[in-house]
Amino acid sequence: MDKYDSLVIGGGIAGIQASLDLAEQGYRVLLVEKQASIGGTMIQLSKVFPTLDCASCITTPKMSAVMSHPNIEVKTLAEVVQVRQIKDHFEVNLLQRPRYVNIDACTGCGDCEEACPVIIYDEGYNEGLGPKKAVGVPFATALPQKAVLDDDHCIFCGKCARACPTDAIDFSQREEKLSVKARSIIIATGFLQTPTIKEEYGGGKYKNVITGKQMDRILAPTSPFGGVFRPSDGKIPDSIAFVQCAGSRDASIGVPYCSAICCMYAIKQATLLSAAVPLADITIYYMDIRTFGKNHEEFYQQAKAMGVNFVKGKVAKITEKTNGNLVLRVETFGEFGQIEEFEHDLVVLSLGLVPNWNPKNAIDVDTDTNGFIKMIKPTTNPTLTSLPGVFVAGTAAGPKDIVESIVSGSAAAMKVSEWLQGNLKDAFFSKELPIKSIIKG
Repeated sequence: MDKYDSLVIGGGIAGIQASLDLAEQGYRVLLVEKQASIGGTMIQLSKVFPTLDCASCITTPKMSAVMSHPNIEVKTLAEVVQVRQIKDHFEVNLLQRPRYVNIDACTGCGDCEEACPVIIYDEGYNEGLGPKKAVGVPFATALPQKAVLDDDHCIFCGKCARACPTDAIDFSQREEKLSVKARSIIIATGFLQTPTIKEEYGGGKYKNVITGKQMDRILAPTSPFGGVFRPSDGKIPDSIAFVQCAGSRDASIGVPYCSAICCMYAIKQATLLSAAVPLADITIYYMDIRTFGKNHEEFYQQAKAMGVNFVKGKVAKITEKTNGNLVLRVETFGEFGQIEEFEHDLVVLSLGLVPNWNPKNAIDVDTDTNGFIKMIKPTTNPTLTSLPGVFVAGTAAGPKDIVESIVSGSAAAMKVSEWLQGNLKDAFFSKELPIKSIIKG
Protein backbone atom coordinates (compact mmCIF):
# COMPACT_ATOMS: atom_id res chain seq x y z
CA MET A 1 0.00 0.00 0.00
CA ASP A 2 1.47 3.37 -1.06
CA LYS A 3 1.94 5.82 1.81
CA TYR A 4 1.46 9.59 1.67
CA ASP A 5 1.71 12.41 4.16
CA SER A 6 -1.53 13.88 2.85
CA LEU A 7 -4.37 12.94 0.53
CA VAL A 8 -6.04 15.91 -1.18
CA ILE A 9 -9.52 15.15 -2.53
CA GLY A 10 -10.32 17.50 -5.40
CA GLY A 11 -8.14 19.08 -8.08
CA GLY A 12 -9.70 22.53 -8.24
CA ILE A 13 -7.88 25.72 -7.30
CA ALA A 14 -8.15 25.10 -3.53
CA GLY A 15 -6.87 21.51 -3.80
CA ILE A 16 -4.09 22.59 -6.15
CA GLN A 17 -2.94 25.34 -3.77
CA ALA A 18 -3.03 23.02 -0.75
CA SER A 19 -1.05 20.35 -2.62
CA LEU A 20 1.62 22.80 -3.74
CA ASP A 21 2.04 24.33 -0.28
CA LEU A 22 2.45 20.90 1.32
CA ALA A 23 4.79 19.63 -1.40
CA GLU A 24 7.01 22.70 -1.04
CA GLN A 25 7.44 21.82 2.64
CA GLY A 26 8.71 18.39 1.66
CA TYR A 27 5.56 16.38 2.31
CA ARG A 28 4.45 13.64 -0.07
CA VAL A 29 0.98 14.37 -1.47
CA LEU A 30 -1.58 12.35 -3.43
CA LEU A 31 -4.05 14.55 -5.33
CA VAL A 32 -7.22 12.72 -6.39
CA GLU A 33 -9.53 14.25 -9.02
CA LYS A 34 -12.69 12.63 -10.40
CA GLN A 35 -12.51 14.44 -13.76
CA ALA A 36 -10.04 13.65 -16.55
CA SER A 37 -8.09 16.87 -15.86
CA ILE A 38 -7.26 18.95 -12.83
CA GLY A 39 -8.23 22.63 -12.79
CA GLY A 40 -11.79 22.49 -11.48
CA THR A 41 -14.24 25.27 -12.26
CA MET A 42 -11.65 28.03 -12.49
CA ILE A 43 -10.10 26.67 -15.69
CA GLN A 44 -13.50 27.09 -17.40
CA LEU A 45 -13.84 30.77 -16.57
CA SER A 46 -13.10 33.78 -18.77
CA LYS A 47 -11.74 36.30 -16.27
CA VAL A 48 -11.85 36.77 -12.50
CA PHE A 49 -13.46 39.60 -10.57
CA PRO A 50 -12.77 42.34 -9.64
CA THR A 51 -9.44 42.65 -11.46
CA LEU A 52 -10.56 41.00 -14.73
CA ASP A 53 -7.33 38.99 -14.85
CA CYS A 54 -7.32 35.97 -17.16
CA ALA A 55 -8.55 32.95 -15.17
CA SER A 56 -6.60 30.45 -17.26
CA CYS A 57 -3.41 32.51 -16.92
CA ILE A 58 -3.64 32.13 -13.14
CA THR A 59 -4.70 28.48 -13.06
CA THR A 60 -2.55 26.88 -15.77
CA PRO A 61 0.87 27.62 -14.15
CA LYS A 62 -0.38 26.17 -10.87
CA MET A 63 -1.70 23.09 -12.70
CA SER A 64 1.68 22.63 -14.40
CA ALA A 65 3.50 23.03 -11.09
CA VAL A 66 1.34 20.29 -9.54
CA MET A 67 1.88 17.88 -12.43
CA SER A 68 5.67 18.37 -12.42
CA HIS A 69 6.32 18.49 -8.67
CA PRO A 70 8.35 15.50 -7.44
CA ASN A 71 6.42 15.36 -4.15
CA ILE A 72 2.95 15.25 -5.75
CA GLU A 73 1.28 12.27 -7.39
CA VAL A 74 -1.90 12.98 -9.33
CA LYS A 75 -4.66 10.47 -10.01
CA THR A 76 -7.41 11.69 -12.36
CA LEU A 77 -10.69 9.85 -13.04
CA ALA A 78 -10.39 8.58 -9.47
CA GLU A 79 -12.80 8.81 -6.54
CA VAL A 80 -12.56 8.16 -2.82
CA VAL A 81 -14.86 5.27 -1.93
CA GLN A 82 -14.08 4.64 1.73
CA VAL A 83 -11.81 6.04 4.43
CA ARG A 84 -10.94 4.14 7.62
CA GLN A 85 -9.01 5.68 10.49
CA ILE A 86 -6.44 3.29 11.92
CA LYS A 87 -4.33 4.65 14.79
CA ASP A 88 -2.16 7.44 13.33
CA HIS A 89 -3.15 7.12 9.68
CA PHE A 90 -6.03 6.61 7.27
CA GLU A 91 -6.56 3.69 4.92
CA VAL A 92 -8.26 4.98 1.80
CA ASN A 93 -10.00 2.90 -0.87
CA LEU A 94 -10.07 4.53 -4.31
CA LEU A 95 -12.00 3.68 -7.45
CA GLN A 96 -9.90 4.30 -10.56
CA ARG A 97 -12.14 4.62 -13.62
CA PRO A 98 -10.75 3.61 -17.01
CA ARG A 99 -9.44 6.20 -19.46
CA TYR A 100 -9.25 3.56 -22.22
CA VAL A 101 -5.95 5.18 -23.10
CA ASN A 102 -2.50 4.16 -21.93
CA ILE A 103 -1.54 7.38 -20.18
CA ASP A 104 2.18 6.61 -20.42
CA ALA A 105 2.05 5.97 -24.17
CA CYS A 106 -0.31 8.81 -25.13
CA THR A 107 1.40 11.96 -26.45
CA GLY A 108 -1.73 14.10 -26.67
CA CYS A 109 -1.23 14.52 -30.42
CA GLY A 110 -4.96 14.56 -31.24
CA ASP A 111 -4.84 11.98 -34.04
CA CYS A 112 -7.45 9.82 -32.28
CA GLU A 113 -9.83 12.77 -32.00
CA GLU A 114 -9.42 13.63 -35.67
CA ALA A 115 -10.17 10.04 -36.70
CA CYS A 116 -13.21 9.61 -34.42
CA PRO A 117 -16.52 9.81 -36.34
CA VAL A 118 -18.69 10.41 -33.22
CA ILE A 119 -19.56 14.03 -32.38
CA ILE A 120 -21.35 14.76 -29.09
CA TYR A 121 -22.13 17.78 -26.92
CA ASP A 122 -19.37 18.70 -24.49
CA GLU A 123 -21.36 18.60 -21.25
CA GLY A 124 -18.18 19.07 -19.19
CA TYR A 125 -15.71 21.81 -20.07
CA ASN A 126 -18.04 23.67 -22.45
CA GLU A 127 -21.21 23.23 -20.35
CA GLY A 128 -23.15 21.65 -23.22
CA LEU A 129 -22.57 24.56 -25.62
CA GLY A 130 -20.00 23.08 -27.99
CA PRO A 131 -19.22 19.81 -29.72
CA LYS A 132 -16.50 17.30 -28.97
CA LYS A 133 -15.47 13.87 -30.18
CA ALA A 134 -15.99 10.67 -28.23
CA VAL A 135 -12.23 10.47 -27.72
CA GLY A 136 -9.58 13.15 -27.32
CA VAL A 137 -7.85 15.50 -24.91
CA PRO A 138 -10.63 17.10 -22.79
CA PHE A 139 -9.60 20.68 -23.65
CA ALA A 140 -6.58 22.63 -24.87
CA THR A 141 -5.07 23.34 -21.44
CA ALA A 142 -6.05 20.04 -19.80
CA LEU A 143 -3.50 18.40 -17.52
CA PRO A 144 -2.57 15.66 -17.87
CA GLN A 145 -2.53 16.46 -21.60
CA LYS A 146 -3.73 12.96 -22.43
CA ALA A 147 -6.70 11.67 -24.39
CA VAL A 148 -9.71 10.08 -22.73
CA LEU A 149 -12.42 7.95 -24.34
CA ASP A 150 -16.10 8.44 -23.49
CA ASP A 151 -17.43 4.87 -23.36
CA ASP A 152 -21.03 6.12 -23.07
CA HIS A 153 -20.90 7.40 -26.65
CA CYS A 154 -18.08 5.42 -28.28
CA ILE A 155 -19.27 3.04 -31.01
CA PHE A 156 -16.03 1.00 -30.76
CA CYS A 157 -15.31 1.29 -34.46
CA GLY A 158 -11.57 1.16 -33.80
CA LYS A 159 -10.69 4.16 -35.98
CA CYS A 160 -9.00 5.94 -33.07
CA ALA A 161 -6.89 2.88 -32.30
CA ARG A 162 -5.75 2.59 -35.91
CA ALA A 163 -4.91 6.31 -36.06
CA CYS A 164 -2.92 6.40 -32.82
CA PRO A 165 0.83 6.49 -33.64
CA THR A 166 1.81 5.02 -30.25
CA ASP A 167 -0.90 2.35 -29.91
CA ALA A 168 -2.14 4.08 -26.75
CA ILE A 169 -5.84 3.22 -27.16
CA ASP A 170 -6.68 0.35 -24.83
CA PHE A 171 -10.28 -0.91 -24.91
CA SER A 172 -9.46 -3.60 -22.34
CA GLN A 173 -9.11 -1.17 -19.42
CA ARG A 174 -11.56 -1.69 -16.57
CA GLU A 175 -12.30 -0.06 -13.22
CA GLU A 176 -9.64 -0.70 -10.60
CA LYS A 177 -9.87 -0.65 -6.81
CA LEU A 178 -6.82 0.85 -5.15
CA SER A 179 -5.83 1.29 -1.52
CA VAL A 180 -3.44 3.88 -0.10
CA LYS A 181 -2.38 5.11 3.33
CA ALA A 182 -2.38 8.78 4.28
CA ARG A 183 -1.47 10.53 7.52
CA SER A 184 -3.89 13.37 6.82
CA ILE A 185 -6.67 14.33 4.40
CA ILE A 186 -7.82 17.60 2.86
CA ILE A 187 -11.33 17.70 1.40
CA ALA A 188 -11.39 20.23 -1.46
CA THR A 189 -14.23 18.83 -3.55
CA GLY A 190 -15.61 22.18 -4.72
CA PHE A 191 -19.17 22.95 -5.77
CA LEU A 192 -21.83 22.43 -8.38
CA GLN A 193 -24.31 24.93 -9.74
CA THR A 194 -27.84 24.56 -8.43
CA PRO A 195 -29.05 21.56 -10.46
CA THR A 196 -32.71 22.64 -10.54
CA ILE A 197 -33.87 25.36 -12.93
CA LYS A 198 -37.31 26.43 -11.75
CA GLU A 199 -40.30 25.73 -13.96
CA GLU A 200 -41.12 29.44 -13.74
CA TYR A 201 -37.84 30.10 -15.58
CA GLY A 202 -38.44 27.49 -18.26
CA GLY A 203 -37.16 24.45 -16.38
CA GLY A 204 -34.14 24.23 -18.66
CA LYS A 205 -36.28 24.03 -21.84
CA TYR A 206 -35.63 27.48 -23.31
CA LYS A 207 -32.44 27.49 -25.41
CA ASN A 208 -31.86 31.20 -24.85
CA VAL A 209 -32.03 30.91 -21.06
CA ILE A 210 -28.50 29.95 -20.05
CA THR A 211 -26.56 29.59 -16.80
CA GLY A 212 -23.79 31.77 -15.45
CA LYS A 213 -21.16 29.13 -16.19
CA GLN A 214 -22.39 28.88 -19.78
CA MET A 215 -22.04 32.64 -20.17
CA ASP A 216 -18.48 32.41 -18.85
CA ARG A 217 -17.73 29.81 -21.51
CA ILE A 218 -19.21 32.09 -24.19
CA LEU A 219 -17.03 34.98 -23.01
CA ALA A 220 -13.83 32.95 -22.62
CA PRO A 221 -10.98 33.16 -25.17
CA THR A 222 -11.54 29.42 -25.74
CA SER A 223 -15.26 29.95 -26.36
CA PRO A 224 -16.98 27.23 -28.41
CA PHE A 225 -18.84 30.01 -30.28
CA GLY A 226 -15.89 32.29 -31.03
CA GLY A 227 -17.99 35.28 -29.96
CA VAL A 228 -21.18 36.26 -28.18
CA PHE A 229 -24.13 34.60 -29.91
CA ARG A 230 -27.34 33.23 -28.51
CA PRO A 231 -27.60 29.43 -28.66
CA SER A 232 -30.92 29.02 -30.51
CA ASP A 233 -30.06 30.76 -33.80
CA GLY A 234 -26.58 32.28 -33.56
CA LYS A 235 -27.93 35.84 -33.40
CA ILE A 236 -25.81 38.52 -31.74
CA PRO A 237 -28.05 39.54 -28.82
CA ASP A 238 -29.33 43.13 -28.66
CA SER A 239 -30.71 42.82 -25.14
CA ILE A 240 -29.29 40.63 -22.37
CA ALA A 241 -30.79 40.05 -18.92
CA PHE A 242 -29.26 38.62 -15.76
CA VAL A 243 -31.62 37.10 -13.20
CA GLN A 244 -30.10 37.13 -9.73
CA CYS A 245 -30.94 34.65 -6.94
CA ALA A 246 -32.22 32.25 -9.63
CA GLY A 247 -30.86 29.27 -7.73
CA SER A 248 -30.23 30.44 -4.18
CA ARG A 249 -32.05 32.21 -1.33
CA ASP A 250 -34.95 29.98 -2.29
CA ALA A 251 -36.18 27.31 0.13
CA SER A 252 -38.51 25.87 -2.53
CA ILE A 253 -35.51 24.36 -4.36
CA GLY A 254 -33.59 23.48 -1.21
CA VAL A 255 -31.07 26.34 -1.36
CA PRO A 256 -32.15 28.85 1.32
CA TYR A 257 -28.73 30.49 1.69
CA CYS A 258 -26.96 33.22 -0.30
CA SER A 259 -24.30 31.78 -2.62
CA ALA A 260 -22.04 34.82 -2.07
CA ILE A 261 -20.48 35.06 -5.54
CA CYS A 262 -23.49 35.37 -7.86
CA CYS A 263 -23.77 39.17 -7.75
CA MET A 264 -20.11 39.60 -8.53
CA TYR A 265 -19.90 37.09 -11.36
CA ALA A 266 -22.99 38.62 -12.98
CA ILE A 267 -21.44 42.10 -12.73
CA LYS A 268 -18.20 40.70 -14.16
CA GLN A 269 -19.98 39.12 -17.10
CA ALA A 270 -22.06 42.26 -17.71
CA THR A 271 -18.84 44.31 -17.76
CA LEU A 272 -17.23 41.94 -20.27
CA LEU A 273 -20.39 41.95 -22.42
CA SER A 274 -20.32 45.75 -22.52
CA ALA A 275 -17.03 45.46 -24.39
CA ALA A 276 -17.84 42.33 -26.42
CA VAL A 277 -21.29 43.53 -27.57
CA PRO A 278 -21.09 47.32 -27.13
CA LEU A 279 -24.50 48.04 -28.70
CA ALA A 280 -26.41 45.60 -26.51
CA ASP A 281 -28.61 46.68 -23.61
CA ILE A 282 -27.61 44.79 -20.45
CA THR A 283 -29.92 44.58 -17.43
CA ILE A 284 -29.38 42.90 -14.07
CA TYR A 285 -32.56 42.08 -12.11
CA TYR A 286 -31.69 41.77 -8.43
CA MET A 287 -33.19 41.61 -4.96
CA ASP A 288 -30.02 42.77 -3.17
CA ILE A 289 -26.55 43.52 -4.52
CA ARG A 290 -23.99 41.95 -2.19
CA THR A 291 -20.53 43.30 -3.01
CA PHE A 292 -18.75 42.77 0.29
CA GLY A 293 -15.21 41.85 -0.84
CA LYS A 294 -12.17 44.04 -1.39
CA ASN A 295 -12.76 46.43 -4.34
CA HIS A 296 -16.08 44.71 -5.09
CA GLU A 297 -18.23 47.80 -4.44
CA GLU A 298 -15.98 49.87 -6.72
CA PHE A 299 -16.37 47.21 -9.40
CA TYR A 300 -20.15 47.41 -9.06
CA GLN A 301 -20.13 51.20 -9.36
CA GLN A 302 -17.87 50.96 -12.40
CA ALA A 303 -20.37 48.61 -14.10
CA LYS A 304 -23.16 51.13 -13.46
CA ALA A 305 -21.02 53.89 -14.93
CA MET A 306 -20.45 51.75 -18.04
CA GLY A 307 -24.20 51.66 -18.66
CA VAL A 308 -25.25 48.35 -17.14
CA ASN A 309 -28.86 48.76 -16.02
CA PHE A 310 -29.74 47.52 -12.51
CA VAL A 311 -33.41 46.86 -11.76
CA LYS A 312 -34.38 46.06 -8.17
CA GLY A 313 -37.07 43.43 -8.37
CA LYS A 314 -37.91 39.74 -8.39
CA VAL A 315 -38.35 37.90 -11.68
CA ALA A 316 -41.51 35.84 -11.18
CA LYS A 317 -41.71 34.11 -14.54
CA ILE A 318 -39.99 33.77 -17.92
CA THR A 319 -41.92 32.89 -21.07
CA GLU A 320 -40.63 32.28 -24.59
CA LYS A 321 -41.94 33.92 -27.77
CA THR A 322 -42.02 32.24 -31.19
CA ASN A 323 -38.89 34.15 -32.28
CA GLY A 324 -36.90 32.81 -29.33
CA ASN A 325 -37.00 36.05 -27.34
CA LEU A 326 -37.82 35.88 -23.63
CA VAL A 327 -40.43 37.88 -21.74
CA LEU A 328 -39.64 38.47 -18.07
CA ARG A 329 -42.48 39.17 -15.66
CA VAL A 330 -40.94 41.23 -12.88
CA GLU A 331 -42.22 42.50 -9.57
CA THR A 332 -40.21 45.69 -9.11
CA PHE A 333 -39.42 46.93 -5.60
CA GLY A 334 -39.57 50.44 -4.22
CA GLU A 335 -42.12 53.11 -3.47
CA PHE A 336 -43.93 52.58 -6.77
CA GLY A 337 -43.37 48.85 -7.06
CA GLN A 338 -45.50 47.10 -9.64
CA ILE A 339 -45.70 44.13 -11.98
CA GLU A 340 -43.95 44.83 -15.29
CA GLU A 341 -42.88 42.81 -18.34
CA PHE A 342 -39.58 43.18 -20.18
CA GLU A 343 -38.40 41.47 -23.37
CA HIS A 344 -34.81 40.27 -23.94
CA ASP A 345 -32.93 38.24 -26.55
CA LEU A 346 -30.87 36.29 -24.04
CA VAL A 347 -31.31 35.57 -20.32
CA VAL A 348 -28.57 34.48 -17.92
CA LEU A 349 -29.59 32.77 -14.68
CA SER A 350 -27.28 33.41 -11.75
CA LEU A 351 -27.56 29.97 -10.19
CA GLY A 352 -26.33 29.21 -6.71
CA LEU A 353 -23.63 26.95 -5.30
CA VAL A 354 -24.36 23.52 -3.83
CA PRO A 355 -21.95 20.84 -2.53
CA ASN A 356 -20.18 18.76 -5.16
CA TRP A 357 -19.61 15.72 -2.94
CA ASN A 358 -21.59 13.93 -0.28
CA PRO A 359 -19.10 12.24 2.08
CA LYS A 360 -21.72 9.89 3.50
CA ASN A 361 -20.59 6.23 3.42
CA ALA A 362 -17.09 7.35 2.36
CA ILE A 363 -15.64 9.29 5.28
CA ASP A 364 -16.99 9.94 8.76
CA VAL A 365 -17.11 13.75 8.72
CA ASP A 366 -20.11 15.84 9.65
CA THR A 367 -21.91 18.07 7.17
CA ASP A 368 -23.96 21.17 7.93
CA THR A 369 -27.66 21.64 7.24
CA ASN A 370 -26.91 22.63 3.62
CA GLY A 371 -24.70 19.61 2.89
CA PHE A 372 -21.32 21.37 3.01
CA ILE A 373 -18.49 19.95 5.13
CA LYS A 374 -19.03 21.21 8.68
CA MET A 375 -16.33 23.42 10.16
CA ILE A 376 -16.12 22.64 13.88
CA LYS A 377 -14.29 25.92 14.63
CA PRO A 378 -15.49 28.35 11.97
CA THR A 379 -14.19 31.47 13.75
CA THR A 380 -10.77 30.33 14.99
CA ASN A 381 -9.80 27.24 12.94
CA PRO A 382 -12.02 27.18 9.83
CA THR A 383 -10.25 24.25 8.16
CA LEU A 384 -10.88 21.73 10.96
CA THR A 385 -13.59 19.09 10.49
CA SER A 386 -15.28 16.75 12.96
CA LEU A 387 -12.73 14.00 12.22
CA PRO A 388 -9.22 14.61 13.62
CA GLY A 389 -6.64 14.64 10.83
CA VAL A 390 -9.19 15.63 8.18
CA PHE A 391 -9.31 19.23 6.97
CA VAL A 392 -11.49 21.17 4.52
CA ALA A 393 -10.63 23.79 1.92
CA GLY A 394 -12.43 25.89 -0.67
CA THR A 395 -16.12 25.68 -1.45
CA ALA A 396 -16.39 22.20 0.03
CA ALA A 397 -17.00 24.11 3.28
CA GLY A 398 -19.42 26.65 1.79
CA PRO A 399 -19.66 29.36 -0.90
CA LYS A 400 -16.41 31.24 -1.54
CA ASP A 401 -14.85 33.24 -4.36
CA ILE A 402 -11.53 32.33 -5.96
CA VAL A 403 -9.37 34.43 -3.64
CA GLU A 404 -11.00 32.93 -0.55
CA SER A 405 -10.63 29.42 -2.00
CA ILE A 406 -6.91 29.91 -2.59
CA VAL A 407 -6.44 31.32 0.91
CA SER A 408 -8.34 28.42 2.48
CA GLY A 409 -6.23 25.95 0.49
CA SER A 410 -3.07 27.45 1.94
CA ALA A 411 -4.63 27.56 5.41
CA ALA A 412 -5.55 23.87 5.22
CA ALA A 413 -2.01 23.01 4.12
CA MET A 414 -0.57 24.92 7.08
CA LYS A 415 -2.85 23.09 9.51
CA VAL A 416 -1.93 19.74 7.96
CA SER A 417 1.74 20.61 8.47
CA GLU A 418 1.04 21.33 12.14
CA TRP A 419 -0.89 18.07 12.42
CA LEU A 420 1.92 16.03 10.88
CA GLN A 421 4.35 17.57 13.34
CA GLY A 422 2.10 16.58 16.24
CA ASN A 423 1.28 20.16 17.26
CA LEU A 424 -2.46 20.20 16.56
CA LYS A 425 -3.80 17.18 18.41
CA ASP A 426 -5.70 19.12 21.07
CA ALA A 427 -7.28 21.61 18.65
CA PHE A 428 -9.82 19.09 17.40
CA PHE A 429 -11.08 18.36 20.91
CA SER A 430 -10.97 21.75 22.64
CA LYS A 431 -14.14 23.81 22.53
CA GLU A 432 -14.33 27.07 20.62
CA LEU A 433 -15.45 30.08 22.60
CA PRO A 434 -18.83 31.51 21.60
CA ILE A 435 -18.61 34.63 19.46
CA LYS A 436 -20.14 36.74 22.27
CA SER A 437 -17.33 35.68 24.62
CA ILE A 438 -14.68 36.63 22.05
CA ILE A 439 -16.24 40.07 21.54
CA LYS A 440 -16.40 40.73 25.29
CA GLY A 441 -12.76 39.66 25.64
